[in-house]
Amino acid sequence: MIVTYNWIKEFVDCDLPAAELSHLLTMLGLEVERMEEVGGGMDDVVVAQVVEKNQHPNADKLSLCKVDNGSEIVNVVCGAQNFKAGDKVALAQIGATLPGDFKIKRSKIRGEESCGMLCSEKELALSAESSGIMILPESYALGTPLFDALGTKDVIFEIGLTPNRADCLSVVGIAREVAAKLGKKVHYPGLEVKEEGAPVASVASVEILAPELCPRYTARHITGCTLADSPAWLANRLMAAGIRSINNIVDVTNYVLLEYGHPLHAFDYKLLSGGKIVVAAAGEGEKFTTLDGQERTLASNDLTIRDGAKAVALAGIMGGGNSEIGEGTTEVLLESAYFNPSAIRKTSKRLGIHTESSHRFERGADVAGLTRALDRAAQLIAELSGGKVAKGIIDVYPAPVAPRVITARLSRINAVSGLDLSAAEVQDIFERLEFEVQQGEPGVFTVKVPLFRVDIEREIDLVEEVVRVNGFEKLPATLPQASVFSDLPSDTQRMASRVKGLLVSHGLSEVINYSFVAPSSCEKIMLPADDFRSNGMVLLNPISDELSVMRTTMLPGLLDTAVKNVSFRTLNLGIFEMRRIYLPVEGAELPEEPLYISALLTGRRDPEGWNQAKGDIDFFDVKGIAENLLAELNVGGVNFSVEELDPYYHPGKACRILSGKKVLGSMGELHPTVQENYGISTPLYYLELNFEALLSARKKQGAAQVPSRFPSTFRDIAMLLPRELPVADVVSCVNGVKAPELEGVEIFDLYMGGNIAAHEKSVAIRVRYGSKEKTLTDEEVTRLHTKVTEALQKKLNVSFR
Repeated sequence: MIVTYNWIKEFVDCDLPAAELSHLLTMLGLEVERMEEVGGGMDDVVVAQVVEKNQHPNADKLSLCKVDNGSEIVNVVCGAQNFKAGDKVALAQIGATLPGDFKIKRSKIRGEESCGMLCSEKELALSAESSGIMILPESYALGTPLFDALGTKDVIFEIGLTPNRADCLSVVGIAREVAAKLGKKVHYPGLEVKEEGAPVASVASVEILAPELCPRYTARHITGCTLADSPAWLANRLMAAGIRSINNIVDVTNYVLLEYGHPLHAFDYKLLSGGKIVVAAAGEGEKFTTLDGQERTLASNDLTIRDGAKAVALAGIMGGGNSEIGEGTTEVLLESAYFNPSAIRKTSKRLGIHTESSHRFERGADVAGLTRALDRAAQLIAELSGGKVAKGIIDVYPAPVAPRVITARLSRINAVSGLDLSAAEVQDIFERLEFEVQQGEPGVFTVKVPLFRVDIEREIDLVEEVVRVNGFEKLPATLPQASVFSDLPSDTQRMASRVKGLLVSHGLSEVINYSFVAPSSCEKIMLPADDFRSNGMVLLNPISDELSVMRTTMLPGLLDTAVKNVSFRTLNLGIFEMRRIYLPVEGAELPEEPLYISALLTGRRDPEGWNQAKGDIDFFDVKGIAENLLAELNVGGVNFSVEELDPYYHPGKACRILSGKKVLGSMGELHPTVQENYGISTPLYYLELNFEALLSARKKQGAAQVPSRFPSTFRDIAMLLPRELPVADVVSCVNGVKAPELEGVEIFDLYMGGNIAAHEKSVAIRVRYGSKEKTLTDEEVTRLHTKVTEALQKKLNVSFR
């Protein structure tokens, strides 16, 4: 649940700082997982006025402006064209930091100095999209920090609710908790619905054919509505909660959903056959297209909202495209209903639809609060759209639900909690939570639980409420005193554990070899005598002459282990070691001791079996392990180079691994001479990575990306290119095309020989295009694909087949 500090304060008088309010909520069991300040640290973005707007002398699409920031007039270069001299605008001054950690600096653009930036709503995170810079009202004073002028400075709380606290899936619910803790009253919105015209019963009707799935359904009718954009206050509130503004009518239903926690739905009344609403189960196999444009196949236990002829909504989950609010909407039938939680959960899970509405209905809505939410929404729609609300309300409630009544004993409360509360203190807590309380016998409470608290079922639940509101910190400590030492693993240790787990998941076994090797080991792996690794530190008191030198690489130890395994007919082998090596430092007494990851593989890719492929391990198996390991550690900027390889690798079958210019390690097939020196006939593949270099090359973990709900499109390209040109250059060239719709590229074919010239190779790639906003048309994909092919031709001079 996302809620803002200022929104909470509208319902409860709270003068606590945001950080203290966050702590209070967490201690109430409403854990604040994230707290974000809106407009904080952005006082350098101020209200300014464009004094002059002139054509940039060196650029056709840029303007050179003189802008008054309230204290001086500065030059600003701007590319937008939606403003004129005299307009008041948002100016990010030098030193300002915009969302996304974009810092404003003094710069020269096409030879002209620019001392700031004129900002759009999108650049200030005030909207998801914008067509130009912000044009501000004339009344705003120059030099005023923008967020102060807009009145949008706020703090966003993201609260991780447990599934039982459905009552707190609303601003009102959270404000109710704050008020109970602080001993204050909740200021509920005033509900003054101005009714006029014909009675609602004369224009609309509701019939419930499945009362066990829909115990109550209410509705209002509104005419004369004018569809328009929502006012800034409403759009900003929704955006802060992560909901996109659509129009003034739909936005009101979303606003009330957040405010009261009760989902509503607005139908275009003119699209409802006969102005009739029927709540009934769907027909088995019935087809229905929801608002997202997806056709759904319904089952007989799915609850639908129907008009006189067809289904118009999937009850409690999503409306239908055949009755949605659109450009021509002038009449609205507004729904506020209660649906059975288990029924909504089953349908939502089966169809794979999860919405803000289903999220709340699944957890249990307030059946008594339907009309409050309905009246609040009708009032706002009338105010914002100029509509008129018909007289009366349709309220079909065949079997009213009675509040739960629970007996709580003071003795039980104190015994469980270890507290010594008085009856008056306990009754006060219940009343602050808006529970109706009566005392019969001394110390015995009869508590009527309001219907919005669906989680309160037994006496022990009431005990928890008392303890929670009284304060968990006030519970007496009864555990014996003891000293506890926690030796948590370091970040390096955690990463090392992840690396080992990944290598094991690839079928490799960890080995631990001596840190000492034979003096001849470097010669056996073909390291030249002048290589610094051939001069490892000699031990003063070695175990044996064959273990007298500190290792400078783990390859000899792994090869010795491989020889022992092969001698026992273990021909399919995958081993790794993650230990330190000891590199001599000229003039120093002690060596460097970097931590390395080394792996050695040979033999078959899969175990023998009638249903297993018979391929042998090759370079690409090792490369796949390396790439997965780099991805696990989130190492960025990885590239591969065949230059300056160690002599123990097979020429043309190995490479170095780099991040930018930093060497991370190497991999490839070992030189045949090395294999011969160790008496192993099958090809051996070796991977070596500097773990500390990997950690230093890690990127910060980015935010999770929501996958697009629109389908992607694939286009293939077959081309001829020189044999010496790395195929990676093709991938880099495609990825370098600046187009957000370009989602990825894959190589799926490589061919040499046959009718292909000896100096060329044939490569085929598959390019994936897609958008998070819509399904791309063939024309759009073709334009993108043309950009890709032109880039390949221009940069790599390939020829297409």
